[in-house]
Amino acid sequence: MQRLNVAVLGAGGLVAQRLQQRLASHPWFELAAVAGSPRYLGMALDDVPWVLEDERPSLPPLNVVDVSSPNDVQALAKEGVCVAFSALPSEEARRLEPMWVEAGITVFSNASAFRRKDGVPFVIPEINPRALVEQSAGTLRHACATNCTLLPLILPLAALNEAYGLEGYTMRSEQGLSGGGQAYMEAALAEGKVKPTIPGEAEKTEAELRHLLGWHGEATLDCGRTMRRDGHHVFVEATFAGSMDEEGVEQVLSAWSHDRRMSHLPSAPHQPLMLAPTIDVKAHLFADGNGFPQSPNPATERAAGMAVVVANLRCPRPNTVSFEAFSHNTIRGAAGGVVLLAELAHSMELL
Repeated sequence: MQRLNVAVLGAGGLVAQRLQQRLASHPWFELAAVAGSPRYLGMALDDVPWVLEDERPSLPPLNVVDVSSPNDVQALAKEGVCVAFSALPSEEARRLEPMWVEAGITVFSNASAFRRKDGVPFVIPEINPRALVEQSAGTLRHACATNCTLLPLILPLAALNEAYGLEGYTMRSEQGLSGGGQAYMEAALAEGKVKPTIPGEAEKTEAELRHLLGWHGEATLDCGRTMRRDGHHVFVEATFAGSMDEEGVEQVLSAWSHDRRMSHLPSAPHQPLMLAPTIDVKAHLFADGNGFPQSPNPATERAAGMAVVVANLRCPRPNTVSFEAFSHNTIRGAAGGVVLLAELAHSMELL
């Protein structure tokens, strides 16, 4: 498969650098451009401060171009850049992503600006891959990945919904600091305290789940931040139309797998869901669907951090299950998820 020339929209943020990390030696995509804000304009990529805890990978000798310049965007399109991965904040994404799309560059966005917008596929590869085809008229120009909080909630519920028929759920989250961005995380770590609430997060997560599952039941969500760098941990109780027991629930979750076409994608986890007795937020951060690597290199071990861990399963009533789930918010919930989405689109010959 010929490698496609791609750009990252974002130079110095957590998700932007996760994208650079995952694309540095990607077998299908070649990092050909990084577009950033005036703060980084013209800077050599190796001179942009590296904010991830992982070692900076070997990156191509690029200078940061202007993410908001029509001339720069048109020049990249003429040079053969055909895909862009957007790590822009939502308001900037709303303003700038259409310019990249209009230049003929397919944008895969991590921002919320165009999620649930008509004509822009909003996709989790394990749940609704056909939306890429159904909403793109054969030529994909713009697609969105999901909110990082949604992943550890929706993947287990999607599996259980297929088996038992979801009627309602409650969810409480403890979300890593990196979900609030680099500046928020640095301030919280420096001050040693965190703002416990996340305005708008519960509403956004609930709406996205309803959209992706086509579901209309009762839901109550409470989203909060915790003093941990990475990883989103959710606590869920759900009711179903069918009856169940713990053994049956474990079998459903263990057997649930992604679409067969995903098995060869470079970023796909070996299995999307992993079961554990309890959640260990350090040991489980880089779950890959087969095991729990402790110090992986995300630039080359692309499945690391792409699986959701489910634990502490209980059935307090015949139609009710409670569980905890955990996933890496800047990998599966952001950069890894959006690269996986592009891999799926490429495998479907939509790029």
